Amino acid sequence: MSTRPPLIDLHRHLDGSVRLETILELGRQHAIPLPGATLEELRPHVVITTPQPGLIEFLAKFRWMTGVLADYDACRRVARENVEDAKNEGIRYIELRFSPCFMADAHNLDPSRVTAAVIEGVSEGAAATGVRVNLIGILTRTYGPVRARRELRALLDHRAGITALDLAGDEGNWPAELFIDHFREGRDAGWEITVHAGEAAGASSIVTAIEKLGATRIGHAVRAVEDPGVMDMLRERRIGIEANLTSNVQTSTVPDYPSHPLRQFLEAGLAASINTDDPGISGIDLPHELDVAAPAAGLSEAQIVQALENAWETAFLDPEEKGFLRTAP
Repeated sequence: MSTRPPLIDLHRHLDGSVRLETILELGRQHAIPLPGATLEELRPHVVITTPQPGLIEFLAKFRWMTGVLADYDACRRVARENVEDAKNEGIRYIELRFSPCFMADAHNLDPSRVTAAVIEGVSEGAAATGVRVNLIGILTRTYGPVRARRELRALLDHRAGITALDLAGDEGNWPAELFIDHFREGRDAGWEITVHAGEAAGASSIVTAIEKLGATRIGHAVRAVEDPGVMDMLRERRIGIEANLTSNVQTSTVPDYPSHPLRQFLEAGLAASINTDDPGISGIDLPHELDVAAPAAGLSEAQIVQALENAWETAFLDPEEKGFLRTAP
């Protein structure tokens, strides 16, 4: 039987990974009305129990996670707890992504100070747990290119604490072409680039993300299978695919686990990995995705191991640190 490499997650939204207990506590602390006063009452309002009609309905679940971020200490706390949760899942290296404006909006916080709080919280969590963490800043395309410029500035205020830039949100109505200049500036800052593409939009959105935004990894990329040329591009350029099995079922991007193209990606030699996306909303963790979702999607143990190997290959780490983290006790 194959031995799995250390656990690694490349695609997790920290603002989609807020503990239910934390939502309740912050709600009480800041007198924020919530749809439930206990974990049992709150859970159905936050955690997906049945597939949603689409991505936008799935994103609506974020309301109660970001709605309790009433001050910068709350943002710091949520970031720290994300790292603690990763440790509890057995994860050695994780890339956490967040949108400063998305976290700031509910209580009119300053996106730059939100960014600083997230960096501080992640640093605290990493120091306490030993989990290696890199942060990915998100530009939320749904806000449009003008507000995304403000979000970019908030991230650039703390550029040393950010490793990569991402584009997330409503793919269908806000195409990547609107954000070319933003990502040029991100690359000039020395950041890596990963882009949500090929989830709600077609395979051509993946090409745009690679050729016009400079992406070396793609979040989801489910619809790449619609175009053999895109599949060839992903394989030949070793573009990392950040696959998210459960969330793709829950957003109705795919009808069920067996329909997910991850196995097809791996059989075609693509650098696809297994990740969690929004585990707080999906009600899962990385071991669930590896041990339950992946077999349900038709992956063999050897393919699960390959997906983990692909994650290490495409992680935003230098080769020396990858080697150290892979072999550290």
